[in-house]
Amino acid sequence: MSGRWEWDDTLFAGTARYYRLGRLPYAPGLADTLAEVLRPDGRGRLIDVGCGPGVIALSLAHLFSEIVGVDPDRGMIAEATREADDQGVAGKTRWVRARAEDLPAGLGTFDVATFAQSFHWMDRDRVAATIRRMLRPGGLLAHISDLKTETDTRAVDRLPHPAVPCSAIDELVKQYLGPVRRAGRGVLPHGTPGDEAAVLTRAGFSGPQRHVVPGGQPLERTADNLVAGVFSMSFSAPHLFGTRLDAFETDLRQLLRDVSPLGRFSERQPGAEIFIWCNDPRSATAGR
Repeated sequence: MSGRWEWDDTLFAGTARYYRLGRLPYAPGLADTLAEVLRPDGRGRLIDVGCGPGVIALSLAHLFSEIVGVDPDRGMIAEATREADDQGVAGKTRWVRARAEDLPAGLGTFDVATFAQSFHWMDRDRVAATIRRMLRPGGLLAHISDLKTETDTRAVDRLPHPAVPCSAIDELVKQYLGPVRRAGRGVLPHGTPGDEAAVLTRAGFSGPQRHVVPGGQPLERTADNLVAGVFSMSFSAPHLFGTRLDAFETDLRQLLRDVSPLGRFSERQPGAEIFIWCNDPRSATAGR
């Protein structure tokens, strides 16, 4: 992580209630692909680290005997708890409010660990080493993210509604919050870190196997979806706007009306990328 930034508990404050309305869904087929590559027998345990409102964990609940989701944000844990109850799986799920750095937290041993667009917020070397100790020998770690590809403008043009004005929205956020990316009480002038492979290799994991779940499906998005999407992001969390929150939302909705008076937008579904790493007992001395 950038040397000037330290995690604080406001990173995702106030964003949880916007997640399901605002965030794009994961690529169709992601859960089926994970089921195929993880090969769970229905009796194992899964830990989802940085689980947010439980999107990934709950999509896999039918494949395991117990699901444990860990997240430091109180709102995320509350949303995950409500959704598990709504889906009728509260009895096999547990939601723990804690930072990944606080693990193992007495949670025991797991067959599978998942990180879905969360690992970059953590002390990655420390967390990777801890998770490896929490996985049984031969246990698997799945690192999941949206597949970053170039947008095909022509493909968007063929859709029935105007494209989401991403650049204009980003510029409006910068007008209110400044040009440097915000993150909790700090800033990320150089963004979040990458090269997860080096971190996980240092920790003693073997692999990875890469799997791609294709996207590209047309999605219809409303103005409410897009506003919620902005407020679901750490860099534009509601609390960052302070007393200017209402003014920002007014300007954002006007921007969206100017692009699409009917309040309907078209967007292509992003694909998903999965990297599977193994807790190989033959690497028992690695990562220590």
